[in-house]
Amino acid sequence: MFRPRFLSAALFIAACVMFAAALNRKAEEMVVGSARALDGDSLVVEGREMRLQGIDAPESRQLCNLGGQSVPCGRHATQALQRWLTRGPVACTGHESDHYGRLLVTCRVHGTDINADLVRNGFAVDFGRYPAEEKEARAAFRGLWAGTFEPPAEYRRRMRAEAEARRENPPQP
Repeated sequence: MFRPRFLSAALFIAACVMFAAALNRKAEEMVVGSARALDGDSLVVEGREMRLQGIDAPESRQLCNLGGQSVPCGRHATQALQRWLTRGPVACTGHESDHYGRLLVTCRVHGTDINADLVRNGFAVDFGRYPAEEKEARAAFRGLWAGTFEPPAEYRRRMRAEAEARRENPPQP
């Protein structure tokens, strides 16, 4: 059985580690202004490129299948984000950056979480923050869930592999 002094010491050390981690966290940034969509989960606000955190949208050129027909689901996702961005000033907050240096953000227009809405309406999939919204979209067969689609991360991997194969094996004249 643990001794009370050992347990107290362990709790003290855990509290110190958590406090140190909180001190190392970058301050939350807020960027407010007009914005435009780059794709379904990337945008530019006041000249600064950002990525919507917690979601993954189809790539701009990605196609999905709906009722046996190809549909431009990547373009639809971009258009859905752009519709939000035209409704008023956008307020985006975040403190982390992705490997491209883009601020990872949650954005709101008139108080509504755009990230959550895109997942809830099937224009993006959950990437760690919106599982309830994805579950709702799936159950209602909204957006991507109305047909079949390749998950955006798999689509990007496949596109990179195909590009690499073309570089390694260029077409012969």
